[in-house]
This record gives sequence, structure tokens and C-alpha cells, in this order.
Amino acid sequence: MDAELFRQAIIKFLSGLLLVGLLLFLPAGTWDFWQAWLFLGILFIPMFFAGIFMMKKSPDLLRKRLNVKETEADQKQVILMSGLMFLAAFLVAGFNRRFGWLILPEWVSFAAAAVFLSAYALYAEVLRENAYLSRTVEVQKDQKVIDTGLYGIVRHPMYMTTLLLFLSMPLVLGSAISFLILLLYIPIIGKRIRNEEKVLEQGLEGYSAYKEKVRYKVIPFIW
Repeated sequence: MDAELFRQAIIKFLSGLLLVGLLLFLPAGTWDFWQAWLFLGILFIPMFFAGIFMMKKSPDLLRKRLNVKETEADQKQVILMSGLMFLAAFLVAGFNRRFGWLILPEWVSFAAAAVFLSAYALYAEVLRENAYLSRTVEVQKDQKVIDTGLYGIVRHPMYMTTLLLFLSMPLVLGSAISFLILLLYIPIIGKRIRNEEKVLEQGLEGYSAYKEKVRYKVIPFIW
């Protein structure tokens, strides 16, 4: 096992857990926020076991997923906008719990949790299909176009799954206002996709033909 990779993964995991917990419970002003506990459980427990699996079976892929140092100016803007979006959504969810602005019914949280976990399973399948997946927009050495499985349905199945994940998050937390905030992910990811496809067309052989073959970017028959 790569000790340095393990250290990086554990630090990012624990810092993420701490940050999200603080963003939810501090504005809520209470630990009695069961939707937040549910959310932390379905987000971080699968993440922990997925990280262990990748550490053993695909450390190179894990290393790529931990790398968030973008070189493209457009992608730096996307990361900034995404960070601000999540910051606002989590804080609002906490304040929503404290002040009872617009609390969704309990069944919505449980239904959204089921959608979230299903999207997590799709996320794992995308990682299995595409060993070139990185959190930065780049063309890697010896990279090839993947056109099987989910990649035969939409060109960006990773964004399809993150769309499901991110839009179900505020519903798990019971906050309709946070859901409206996270709808901003749609134009944000649209900006990222435009830049990413430009980079791939310029640097990845066969990608232009793949775009002709698979018409839809994120949602079959819609987008």
C-alpha cells in the first residue's frame, strides 16, 4: 500500500467530513438534526469503503480523483462557483433547520436518500468503466475514447451521476431552498462540459467521431 497516497486520502476524507459537519450543524445550532446525520452517513460511509477499495485495486485512479489542481482558467472558475454554491446550500440547510423556514416532509428525505445511494452505485460503475477519469480536465498519456456501458448512452455519465447526487442532497437535508440553490449546478456543469469537450476534441483521437455516435451529453433524449 502506498503510504503517502493513504495519508492524502485520509486527510481529505476527514477534512471533508469535518467541514460538511460544521457547515450543517453550526448554523442549525443543534445536534438534533437527523437529516444531517442521515446525509453524513450516506455520503461518507460509502465514500470510505470506496476509497479503501480503490486504494487496493486502483491506486492510480484514486490518485487522479484526489488531484484537484486545474490548469484551465474556465475550470478554475467552475471550481470556485461550485464551492460557493455548496457553501451556500449547506449553510442554508442548517439555518432552515434552526428557523423552520420550509421543512420538507420526512418521506422526501428518505426517498432522496434512496436516489442518492442509487446515484452512488452509478458513480462506482462509471469509475469502473473509465480508468482515465480525473477531477481535472486533461488528456492523459495513451488515453482512449470509452464508448461502452454508460458511455454508450451519454458522453458524460459522471456528470449525470453527480447531477443526481447533488440535486438529491438538499432533499435529504429537508431544505427546499437549498434545492433551488443547487439547481445552479446545471449551468455550472454546462460551462465545464463545453470546455472539457473542446480540450478532448483537440487532444483525444476519435473524440469527434464519438460525439457523432453518442448525441446526448448528460441526460438521454434531453441534454
